Amino acid sequence: MNRTRTNDRSARSRHGRAAAGKGGSRTGSQAPRRSDGPARSGGYGRRPATVQGEFELPRTITPALPPVEGFAELDMPEHLLTELGKQGVTAPFPIQGATLPNSLAGRDVLGRGRTGSGKTLAFGLALLARTAGQRAEPRQPLGLILVPTRELAQQVTDALTPYARSVRLRLATVVGGMSIGRQAGALRGGAEVVVATPGRLKDLIDRGDCRLNHVGITVLDEADQMADMGFMPQVTALLDQVRPEGQRMLFSATLDRNVDLLVRRYLTDPVVHSVDPSAGTVTTMEHHVLHVHGADKHATTTEIAARDGRVIMFLDTKHAVDRLTQDLLNSGVRAAALHGGKSQPQRTRTLAQFKTGHVTVLVATNVAARGIHVDNLDLVVNVDPPTDHKDYLHRSGRTARAGESGSVVTLVTPNQRRGMVRLMADAGIRPQTTQIRSGDEALSRITGAQAPSGIPVVITAPVVERPKRSAPSRGRRRPSSATRRAPVRQTVLDAVA
Repeated sequence: MNRTRTNDRSARSRHGRAAAGKGGSRTGSQAPRRSDGPARSGGYGRRPATVQGEFELPRTITPALPPVEGFAELDMPEHLLTELGKQGVTAPFPIQGATLPNSLAGRDVLGRGRTGSGKTLAFGLALLARTAGQRAEPRQPLGLILVPTRELAQQVTDALTPYARSVRLRLATVVGGMSIGRQAGALRGGAEVVVATPGRLKDLIDRGDCRLNHVGITVLDEADQMADMGFMPQVTALLDQVRPEGQRMLFSATLDRNVDLLVRRYLTDPVVHSVDPSAGTVTTMEHHVLHVHGADKHATTTEIAARDGRVIMFLDTKHAVDRLTQDLLNSGVRAAALHGGKSQPQRTRTLAQFKTGHVTVLVATNVAARGIHVDNLDLVVNVDPPTDHKDYLHRSGRTARAGESGSVVTLVTPNQRRGMVRLMADAGIRPQTTQIRSGDEALSRITGAQAPSGIPVVITAPVVERPKRSAPSRGRRRPSSATRRAPVRQTVLDAVA
C-alpha cells in the first residue's frame, strides 16, 4: 500500500480516538453489552438509539474495476478455482462478480446485500486469495472477519473452510458460549484467519491470547446489526488495533447513519456496490398479514406448525419460545427452541436437527433472524410481530433465498393492526391481508396449516456410532453403558413419537 493511504488511515484513527476521548464520538457513548447475546429475554432487548438521517455514500476517487461474469476471469489461486468447481459454484452472484475484481486488487469495499445474496464468498474468496502463501505466527492472525452472532460466525466458518483448506490456510472461530481455553489454544497454534464476535475476541486480546497488529485484511459482516446490538464501541476498538494501512471490507444488509460512522472512519476510497437492498424487494417472496383474534391465535399457530414441511416461527421472548415449543411437542409437532438462553452446543445441535428435517419447526427469538441458511425453507411465521421494520426484513430473509420462493406470514391481533400498517410502510411492502380463524380453508391455502396429530413427541439427539477399532481386541469387551443404553432409549422415544 502507498504511504498516502497509510497516513490517511493513521490520521483517521488518531482523530477517532481523540474524539472518543473528548466524548465527541457518537459510537463511544454506547455501553458495550455481553459478548454475543441478548441483553433481555425479548430477542436483543431495547435497541440503542440510532443516528437518524439518510446514509450518504462515501466519495470514491478511483474508478471501480468492471464486474466479471465468471470466476475464471479473476486473479485467484488455481486451488481456489478448483475448489469452487468441486463445491458446485459455477458462476458468481452479482455482488461477487462486482466486488471481487476490486477486493482482489486490495481496494476497500462497501457492499450492501441481504443475507443469501452471496456476501460470504464475496469477501471470503478475496481474503483467502490475498492471504494464501503466508503463515501466521502464534497469536497473530493475518485476516479478521467480525460478525455479530455465534450462528453467523459458524455459518461463515462452514462456508469458507473447504476453500481455506484448498490453499492451506487455518481458520479459527472465536465466539462466546464456547470454551475460551480451546479458542485460545487455536490462536496459540497459529491461525491465518479468525472469524469472531466482538466480545469474545476482546476477551482473548485482554488475556494476551491474540494480537491484531498483523491483521492486513479486515471484514465487517452484517455491520448494521453490530451497530443495532450495541457492539459499536467494541468494533471500533478492535479496528483501531489492526494495521492502519490494511484492507477493509464492510458488508451490511442495510445502510444507515450508524454504519456511516464506520464507513467514514475506516474505509479509504472504497468501491461501493449494492444488491438486493431488502427482503421486501424479492419477487419470489410473498408477504401475508393474517388478522386473528387473540383467543384463537394459539390454535392457529399450532395448525400452521403442523404443516408438511419446515417453518421458522419468531416470538418476542425466550419464555414465550420455550412455552410454545413445549405446547407444540405435546400436540404432536416436532419443534425445538432457539434463543440466547441456550448454550452454544444446544443451539448448534438444534440448527443441525432443523436443517436435516429431524425437527420441522424452529421456534426462535431474533437470535435466528440472521446468520441461518436452510435450503428449501418456504415459510417464516411472525407469531409475535416485530416492532422494527429491519427486524421484519431480516426475519423474512430466512426464506426465498438464492432465487427460491417462500412466504412470510405475520399473525396480527386487533390491537396490533395499526402498528403493523406502519411497519409495512417503513419496510416498503404491500402485504396480502386476510381475516382468518383456525381451521379455515384460507389458512390452509396460505400456510399449509392442518390439524396436529395430538400424540406427544420427544425430540431425541441422534445416536452417534462409535468407529470400529482397526485392530482386533484381545478377548470380548462389554460395550460401554452409554452404548448399551442408547439404542433402547432411541427405540422408546421414537415409539412415543
